[in-house]
Amino acid sequence: MRKLFVSFLILFILSACSQGENIDTREDEEEVLSIQDVEIPDVIFTSEKQNSLIDEEEIKLSIKTYLDSYDELSNASEPFQEIIYEDKEFTENELEKFDKINKLTEENDKNFSNYILHNTLPEDYQEESERISQYIIALNETLHEIGEMFSNMADDVNKGVFPKVNIGSIIDKSDVVNGREQKKIEDFLDKKNIDTKAFGREH
Repeated sequence: MRKLFVSFLILFILSACSQGENIDTREDEEEVLSIQDVEIPDVIFTSEKQNSLIDEEEIKLSIKTYLDSYDELSNASEPFQEIIYEDKEFTENELEKFDKINKLTEENDKNFSNYILHNTLPEDYQEESERISQYIIALNETLHEIGEMFSNMADDVNKGVFPKVNIGSIIDKSDVVNGREQKKIEDFLDKKNIDTKAFGREH
């Protein structure tokens, strides 16, 4: 019963979010790392700049740092998401590690968002930088909400109770998290020659 419900929910959410298009689901990766092999990234995007004029070289490096940090944190969180989906218990050490990854993810998103909102970016970069920020924030929030959903409903499903699931806030994010938006971001990265390992672009 539980596996059937989980499979149905994942398919429903992914189809709603992607609206028939592919998003970064990491299907090309061979296996999820074990928690023992997880290394928490020691670099995220940070900047103390306020009301400054940002040149093109700096904004390109900033976007790369932000997206690379997102990718590393996302990879690091996957083994912990697997534990949630499989309804297993975290050890105290695993919980501390997962909490640190989540905090770094929030800091990375917040730092980049503040940076692009409170500084003047070069022409052609403001709109696309905001698109990148909104997309990654919405994607991270979606994955977090799905994890919370599984965690909260696990007991009911194991008892054979089909829980009521409110996925409204997740579906609302489909305007931001979908294949079309990701393609626009990747086209922009290609146009500006911004090299990042996000979205499986590492060669």
